[in-house]
Amino acid sequence: MPKAYWINTFRVITDQGRFAAYAELAGPAMEAAGGRFLVRGLPARAFESGVVERTTLIEFPSVDAAVAAYDSPAYQEALRALGDGAERDVRIVEALP
Repeated sequence: MPKAYWINTFRVITDQGRFAAYAELAGPAMEAAGGRFLVRGLPARAFESGVVERTTLIEFPSVDAAVAAYDSPAYQEALRALGDGAERDVRIVEALP
């Protein structure tokens, strides 16, 4: 089963306090679900239609593991903490064999 990658971009962060509360809960939730953070922060450079927005890339053992992480009670708690404090785009992509 191929690995999967969770790609999360924050289009707009409207409440830094809520974002900080989310980050404090979300990181441990992802790691507890088998995720390994590979990237966290703003892009060093953006080209063509690239947008400079906070990006997170997390490696998981499989798509199922990444989806289970999203659905987990711990991550759902992090989402409640974030509330409407940010506008995000979350994608889970299967790795090439």
